[in-house]
Amino acid sequence: MSGANSRPNIRGRAAGVQPDNPYLHTRQVDDFEHVAEDDEYLDSLDRPPTQYLDDESQSIVATNDSPDVSFNYSVNPYRGCSHGCSYCYARPGHEYLGMSAGIDFETKILVKRRAPELLRQFLARPKWTAETIVFSGVTDCYQPAEREFKLTRGCLEVLAECRQPAGMITKNALITRDVDLLQELAAHQAVRVAISVTTLDQSLARVMEPRTSAPTARLRAIETLAKAGVPTNVMVGPIIPGLTDSETPAILKAASEAGAIGAHHTLLRLPSTVKDVFLDWIARQRPNHAAKVESFVRAARKGKLNTAEFGQRMRGTGPMADQIEQAFRVFVKRYGLDGKSPPLSNKAFRPPRISGEQLPLF
Repeated sequence: MSGANSRPNIRGRAAGVQPDNPYLHTRQVDDFEHVAEDDEYLDSLDRPPTQYLDDESQSIVATNDSPDVSFNYSVNPYRGCSHGCSYCYARPGHEYLGMSAGIDFETKILVKRRAPELLRQFLARPKWTAETIVFSGVTDCYQPAEREFKLTRGCLEVLAECRQPAGMITKNALITRDVDLLQELAAHQAVRVAISVTTLDQSLARVMEPRTSAPTARLRAIETLAKAGVPTNVMVGPIIPGLTDSETPAILKAASEAGAIGAHHTLLRLPSTVKDVFLDWIARQRPNHAAKVESFVRAARKGKLNTAEFGQRMRGTGPMADQIEQAFRVFVKRYGLDGKSPPLSNKAFRPPRISGEQLPLF
């Protein structure tokens, strides 16, 4: 593929390419001529390990001014994501770090070890009004790294202490580990969870989003959270026309039966080098669908693979996008997922204590 360094035999990863980084003046091209007989080395290239790199960011809360999303503040404890979803819109973020949106994004994970501490400092600001903070606006806060580093749980402990309203978005059932803290926030109407379900087909999920929880595990997570009194929605997305759009009714039905109280969706978009990764992936893993999917995406994106205009980025435009939108609304209503959730409350918020700070006298 033009502009991408292909490694099609990589196992356990969705990306099979390293798209050229548009911000670098040099390009790296694999040349295996001199190692053609080194089977051990070549085999190691087929299974690149996940590397964890320290991220020395001095702030943790990002601000958002896009009208396409419903929150103004977000926290991302990690950069990069070893879930490795082939369609992930966040991939180009790694290019700002001098890496690739392809294999690098899945294997080189930056860890913000000070995330809980930095969040505590942010919430202690005198002018903070306890507006909702979302985890995570970009990469998944419950990706496999969280099992080791527990940064999301550390942040949740700060949120629970402060009763700070928060939204949680994930496609990993690991979130159920933190049901105790989520319950504390739910008692103050200060949390809402969204579990992302892209497909119910495990064979598709295994290659499309290889290191996420299985679809059945995500549905069980919805059930666990719902039974614990944690308001939980299902995020059907991204809907991939020509590949997963036909599953929308079944996903909504299964989520409703598991206890979800609402549903949202997004339409596949392929900005920048994401298109290189996704189109390479579908050509390898679902070749019979490749041409149809690309055609349908273009039909919903004014002939392009991505729409940058606000109001169209998440939903697309034209008859194809309208059909997907209408079908979603019909089945959301049929399965009782069309109710409006009450806004999260910040009435119980209390600023956190900062170590070494003098306690108030009154």
